Amino acid sequence: MYDELKVPPRILLGPGPTIANPRVLKAMTTPMLGYLDVDFVQIMNNTVELLREVYGTKNKLTFPVSGTGTSGMEASLANIIEPGDAVMVGINGYFGGRIADIAERCGAVVTPIEAEWGEIIKPEQIAEACEKVSPKLIAIVHGETSTGILQPLEDIIDIAHRYDALFLADCVTSLGGQPVDVDERGIDIAYSCTQKCLAGPPGLSPVSFSDRVVDAIRKRKTRIQSFYLDVTLLEEYWTGDTRKYHHTVSMSLIYALREALRIIQEEGLSERYKRHELNADALIAGAEAIGLEPAATEDYRLPMLTTLRIPDGIDDATLRKRLLQDYSIEIGGGLGIFAGKAWRIGLMGDAANEQNVLLVLNAIEKLLIEYGYGVKAGTAVSAAAAVYHNAS
Repeated sequence: MYDELKVPPRILLGPGPTIANPRVLKAMTTPMLGYLDVDFVQIMNNTVELLREVYGTKNKLTFPVSGTGTSGMEASLANIIEPGDAVMVGINGYFGGRIADIAERCGAVVTPIEAEWGEIIKPEQIAEACEKVSPKLIAIVHGETSTGILQPLEDIIDIAHRYDALFLADCVTSLGGQPVDVDERGIDIAYSCTQKCLAGPPGLSPVSFSDRVVDAIRKRKTRIQSFYLDVTLLEEYWTGDTRKYHHTVSMSLIYALREALRIIQEEGLSERYKRHELNADALIAGAEAIGLEPAATEDYRLPMLTTLRIPDGIDDATLRKRLLQDYSIEIGGGLGIFAGKAWRIGLMGDAANEQNVLLVLNAIEKLLIEYGYGVKAGTAVSAAAAVYHNAS
């Protein structure tokens, strides 16, 4: 006989999932409806309308794909890529590499455009490569979760369209925390997830496809290799006056996403972006005050995810384990070349607040002092508090 399910309380300040708003959790307890129930279809419509607001788009083909952010990544690539297509991928972190991997699995001939981890992909790199290769698609990670880089997009999008290429933006970490502005920027394909800045549970990946992309998909010479992620089939379920069954979606996750998006609408996008930026500024000020160096280039730091270099002599796993055991705080370890060398602290959605910033800084500082790292107690919190004071 198993006991009733109980999980320990956690303050989730890692790269995701983040803390879900109580209203979102409550929405998940709403009773099930049939996947073609007229009332559920209206809930689907509401969800799509709210998604368009957050994405900044009028794209008809905007909806959540079943699965986490990687399902949105795979859906975005599998639907547009045919064997032999030239695809250019910016790789300055772990998830750019994942895009390249999936693109190759779809049959693309991938040209990687690389930069050091913690640096941005420069427009001139893309332009130079486009002189040698005529890409069908150029893909860039907007908010690189492995490095804490917020990649500028506008100039690269202009280059992509100048060479008649489609542009894809990975918005897994940025959507709901920084402007995506799909229509204003001219992004052709965007995908994200629900468990980061949208502050919902994991399990859905919102995608948005421009009319250019839809036209390209309809003109494919080969069949889309995935049934589950075929957007021409998903379109018949998510749009139109009559709906066709494709697969059984999770009603509970749709309810949760709808409520999470309502919360964003109530706060206002501009205010939400400012809140994420303020808390990131305070976190970085506190970290730098005790000698913790951000890994991302200063002018291009991602407000929702800060990557800090681990000081010499401090063991990554040991400190993170103590944070969890002593303070119930979860932060992330580094990925790829940053494994064991950097911490990733996420301030996403509801978790982006002053209380969490001061809490995690105080906890890290105390542990560093315990392990012999020479800092004065209270330094990090004082520096962060000054940021909040100056902003008030």
